[in-house]
Formats: sequence, structure tokens, C-alpha cells
Amino acid sequence: MLKAILIDDEKIARETLEAYLKKYCPKIEILALCENIQKGLIAIELHQPDVVFLDVEMPFGNAFDLLEQCKNINFETIFVTAFSHYALKALNQSASYYLLKPIDITELIKAVDKIADAKEKKNWNNSHTQLLVENLKTTQKTKHKIALPLLEGFEFVQIQDIIRCQANDNFTDVILKDGRKLMICRTLKFYEELLSENGFVRIHKSHLVNIAFAIRYLKGKGGQLEMFDKSVLDVSPTKKQELLAFFNSI
Repeated sequence: MLKAILIDDEKIARETLEAYLKKYCPKIEILALCENIQKGLIAIELHQPDVVFLDVEMPFGNAFDLLEQCKNINFETIFVTAFSHYALKALNQSASYYLLKPIDITELIKAVDKIADAKEKKNWNNSHTQLLVENLKTTQKTKHKIALPLLEGFEFVQIQDIIRCQANDNFTDVILKDGRKLMICRTLKFYEELLSENGFVRIHKSHLVNIAFAIRYLKGKGGQLEMFDKSVLDVSPTKKQELLAFFNSI
């Protein structure tokens, strides 16, 4: 059984989630329902849960404020949120589990099962929540880590160590500074949105590059970009002006 705490400022949301968990997730034992982060912190300290269902946006402090105030994070977190670009970007960077409101029962079951399976396989280290807190406490974007979902699990890498990302059907090949190439279970568009504020530019339908690793631009209709790993990548004519404007801004 997974000991759980629910934290949401909306009474209906708490009761709905509680009802869903009781009906569809027999692996969950609900220990407390809390309406704000202050009560949530007390309940976490008292009950030492395995998993916390945590609403992202609440009055008088959000989910990230709660996590930063936790003395010890010995639990995994399933975030519950209405759509928020800022929140989803933070959660995706750490590969954290999250559910969008209104909650989809299938997605709820899937999130609970992933955490339960990790605990049963003794692969339980709360790394997603811990990485999220680390990212939130880090002010310099270049020190941020990102969780890359592989077929067999996750690998955590520094964003600044990624040279480029290349489309591979519904997957993405991520090329790292140390020469490794990782095949990631996400599309290139996913990483374009995730890394756009970290100096990454989409130069082609198949290529997303970290401008810090660009060596030279070669002129042409769209041109080509030579990268640190000795790759020479085509630049789409429709992306040429955007790329050149980016160079002019740095």
C-alpha cells in the first residue's frame, strides 16, 4: 500500500480525488486531506507519506513553496494542476508526475501504478521531486538538470551538456558533450518548448541546437550550421532569419 496525502484548496477537488482514489486505486491508503500548504506540511511531517497529491496553484503559497519548505523529502509527488505553462515546464524538466484538471481516471491510475511499481522494484528514491526542488532553488538556468526518459528509465543530465537534439520519428536523439547519443521517448517539439529559454533554437524540422555549441554558420539558401560535435546541419530557409536574429542578439 502507498500512504497518501491530498493537498488542494478546493473542497470539491479534494473530495473528488479522494473518491477516485478509493474507487480506482486500491494501492492507495489516504491518510489526510489538507486545504493549504501549512496544513500540508504538518500532515507530511506527521504521517510520513509515500506519495503526496499536490495542487500546484493555491492561495497563500503554491506547490513549489511547500516542497521548498519540506525538511526531508521522503515521498514522491503527483501534481494536480489546471494548465499553466510555467508549472508544466518545471514539472517536465524533472519528469515529475502530474495530472491536468479535470482529472482523467486513466491518467490517475497510470501515475499511481508507476509509483507503486517503482516502490515494489525498490527503485524508490524520490528523484523526480528532489530534482524539481533542486531546479526551483537554482537561479542560473545553465545549472539546471533535465530528466531524459529512456526506454528503461530516466537519465538526469545538465542542460548545458546537451549539444543538440535530432528528430527520430516519435523519439528524439539527444547528443551530449561527452559524445553519447541517447534515444528519448519524447518528440522534438516537446524539447523545443521545454528548452526554448535555455539557448536552444529550432533550425530545421529535424534539428534543435544549443547555440552555445555552434561553431560557424555556412551561407546558402537556408545555410548550414556546424556544431561542436563536428556535425553540419541544414538550416531550413524558413528558420534562417530567426537563427541569424538569434546570433545578432548575443
